[in-house]
Amino acid sequence: MTEVSDREPPRRRVPGPARPVRPDARRRPGPGARPARRPAPARRPAPRTIRLGSPRPRLRLIGLALTLVMTAFVLRLLQVQAVDASAYTAKADQNRYVGRTLAAVRGEITDRNGVELASSVDAYDITADPTLFTPKATKVADAPEQAAALLAPIIGQDAAEVAGKLKTPDTQYVLLAHRQTPQVWKQIKDLKNTLAAKARTDPNTANVLAGVLAEPTNKRVYPNGDLAAGVLGWVNADGKGAGGIEQQLNQELAGKDGKIRYAQSGGRLVPTAGSAETPAVAGTDIELTLDRDIQWAAQSAITEQVKKSGADRGYVVVQDTRTGQILALANSPGFDPNDLSHANAAALGNAAVQDAYEPGSTAKVMTMAAVLQENAATPLTHVTVPNRLHRGDRLFADDVDHKTWYLTLNGVLAKSSNIGTILAAGQLGRTQTQANQVLYSYLRKFGIGRPTGLDFPGETAGILAPPDKWSTSQQYTIPFGQGVSINAVQAASVYSTIANGGVRVEPTLVRGTKGPDGRFTPAPQPEKTRVVSDKTAKTLAQMLEAVVDDGQGTGNKARIPGYRVAGKTGTANRVDPATGRYRGYTSSFAGFAPADNPRVTVYCAIQNATKGSYYGGDICGPVFKQVMEFALKTLQVAPTGAAPANLPVTFTP
Repeated sequence: MTEVSDREPPRRRVPGPARPVRPDARRRPGPGARPARRPAPARRPAPRTIRLGSPRPRLRLIGLALTLVMTAFVLRLLQVQAVDASAYTAKADQNRYVGRTLAAVRGEITDRNGVELASSVDAYDITADPTLFTPKATKVADAPEQAAALLAPIIGQDAAEVAGKLKTPDTQYVLLAHRQTPQVWKQIKDLKNTLAAKARTDPNTANVLAGVLAEPTNKRVYPNGDLAAGVLGWVNADGKGAGGIEQQLNQELAGKDGKIRYAQSGGRLVPTAGSAETPAVAGTDIELTLDRDIQWAAQSAITEQVKKSGADRGYVVVQDTRTGQILALANSPGFDPNDLSHANAAALGNAAVQDAYEPGSTAKVMTMAAVLQENAATPLTHVTVPNRLHRGDRLFADDVDHKTWYLTLNGVLAKSSNIGTILAAGQLGRTQTQANQVLYSYLRKFGIGRPTGLDFPGETAGILAPPDKWSTSQQYTIPFGQGVSINAVQAASVYSTIANGGVRVEPTLVRGTKGPDGRFTPAPQPEKTRVVSDKTAKTLAQMLEAVVDDGQGTGNKARIPGYRVAGKTGTANRVDPATGRYRGYTSSFAGFAPADNPRVTVYCAIQNATKGSYYGGDICGPVFKQVMEFALKTLQVAPTGAAPANLPVTFTP
């Protein structure tokens, strides 16, 4: 074996040819040989090392996702709190807050002495929140039906209708009943409390009335029932005047409604700082010219006579001759504005200003006023009145068959002669056409064919055609009150004009107003128009006395012991409103007292009396007397004590 120096590089062995080696052959070392090296064990492959991925990408991904989520939340928060804040606030308020109107207290209507004729009292609107009647809210499947069965008898409505309202979707407010009395709400409230107490102790009991609420309001009442109902009118379900003064002065009476906004939960009010209220402003009080007691006397008298006569209707007007103020305006039949459900539709309204009818002989006083004012005749002028008078296309007669009458002009009025009136009116002009024009001018001055000045709802101006439109017969019928139409207030105003010395004072029904501050404001002064001279008016008053006081006059039943009375009867053919043809009669009486110092005018008319007499002096004369006596005593008007003029009625040919 050659030693290898450390300094010399080892020689490179060149391998010889390979020899086959038997598998089982064993190597044996030769002499002097170095022991063979044990072969090195086979190198095991190194175990594979599993390296973890870098966490940074995943963290980045998670962070990005969280950032996006948070960004979405922030953006949504900004949208809710900034961009759409008002919209969401409105939605929240809609669900939480309830707003309603605060009804203004309607002004009172009183008579001239401050006596209440119409006033407002506390009432409640019964309401409900339909969301509190659902199965989810009540745990009951048929809560609306159960609640309706309890409520319907109390509020006087159909149970099915009430249940339908309680099922109204998408709302928290429905009105179940309008303007109910405090007693009605108390009954409902007691029932609610009873159910609530049972629900607390019995889990199977549900308070199906929890969603029923009440809103304070007011209700119109008329403490005197049907007294002056035609004047007062009524208030409809919406709280607005629907007739009479209530309608005419609705704006003043109504006041101004307020508003309130409050939180609610579970059918209960929740005190909150978010509540807001605009107070209501009360309406203005109206003081009428009516006197309650005189109104009662007039209404009682006409109601009794209409019933006794089997008439369609009747009216009485009482007027202060000096001021034009109406002291009573009575109609029969009437109605109770507290209970319109039982009222006769034909009786609603105010027939005394809404009915247009032919007045008959009470209109003769206007013809006589024209004749006297135009100096065409005097009360003592002789008028020969034949049994029949041919004029135009007709043969005219008086209401009674008679021989030739020899009357003064005063007698023509006292005996209410149609023929005598035609003859007197013919003296107003050289021709009939001129006479027609003169008469027409006086009728207009007396207020015929034009509004009375009351401005009352539904008032008629009557019918007065211009003279060139008068038919052949109208030229002769209009002087005695046929062929012309008026209303009762116009008729009364004619006699008040004569009583007031020939000056027409426009009729009034409103004396003044009183605002929320309590200050009284008088109504504007009515318009005044001189129609005839004071001398003519006094002469007419004397002539009208003969109608009542003279034994030959037609108004004897209107006499009042101790007082001088001036008046005139009327019995006219009546146009039936249903057919437009003459059927029946309009019976009337008009007058004033004391005749020599007038203070009160009373006018009475009855339509289509079917029992007993239909003459105005017979059925309206007693009504005039009854009402006039009461009015004179109420107003403390003393008799004058002066003797009547006693103008002659007839003359000796």
